[in-house]
Amino acid sequence: MYEQVIQIAHATVRRAGKPILNDVSFSVNMGEHVAIIGPNGAGKSTLMQLLSEEIHPVYKAETKRVLFGKERWQVLELQKHLGIVSQSLQYLCNSTYKGWEIAISGFFSSIGLDFHHQVEEYHLTKMEQTMKRYGVWHLKDKQMNHLSSGEARRILLCRASVHDPQVMLLDEAVSNLDFPSRHQYRQTLEQLDQEGKTIILATHELSEIIPSIQRIVVMKEG
Repeated sequence: MYEQVIQIAHATVRRAGKPILNDVSFSVNMGEHVAIIGPNGAGKSTLMQLLSEEIHPVYKAETKRVLFGKERWQVLELQKHLGIVSQSLQYLCNSTYKGWEIAISGFFSSIGLDFHHQVEEYHLTKMEQTMKRYGVWHLKDKQMNHLSSGEARRILLCRASVHDPQVMLLDEAVSNLDFPSRHQYRQTLEQLDQEGKTIILATHELSEIIPSIQRIVVMKEG
C-alpha cells in the first residue's frame, strides 16, 4: 500500500457566494497517477488550487486537508514538495525571460530570478540535466516569447520538476497546443512516469491521458 500524500475530505469552495466545489472528498497515494477530467467549469482547476493551498475551503468541522501528512503548511515549504504547471502560469509562455531563467526558478518557487536568489553550482547542474532530459537544453538562451507553444510548455515542465518534487500538478497543460506539440508533451509526461513521480492531471482533453494513468476522476459542476 502506498503512503497517502493527499487527503481532501468534505471540502467546499465558494466564490461570490456560489459553490465551485461542493463537499468534495479526494485522496491520492504516493506514486499514483490520477487524471481529473470534466468540461470547462466543472471545478477541476479549483480542486488543483485547493491541493496546492492557493485557495482554502469553507470552514466546517468535518472538512480536512492533509498534504504529505500535515494539515498546516507554510506555502513556500509546501511548494518544495509540488511541481505545478497551471493555467495561471501560461502567461510565462509570452514573457521575455530566457528558458534557463524559467527552468531554474523552480528551485525558488519564483518567476525568473531575482537579486536575492543565491544560485549555486548544484542549481545550475540540476537545471542543465533537467532541460537536457526534456530535450530543451538548446533553448536555454532563447526568450520564452520566441518559442513555440510546445517548447514553452516543456520549459514550464522543467521549472515544475527541476527541484525533484514528490507530486506533479498539471492543470490543462496541453490546452491550445497543436498536434505535434501535444505529442511532444505526452512524451515528456511519460518521462515523469519513468521517474516515479506522483502525477495529478486535470484536463478536458481525453487525448492527454497517458497509458500510465491508473485512476480517472470525473467532475461535473463541482
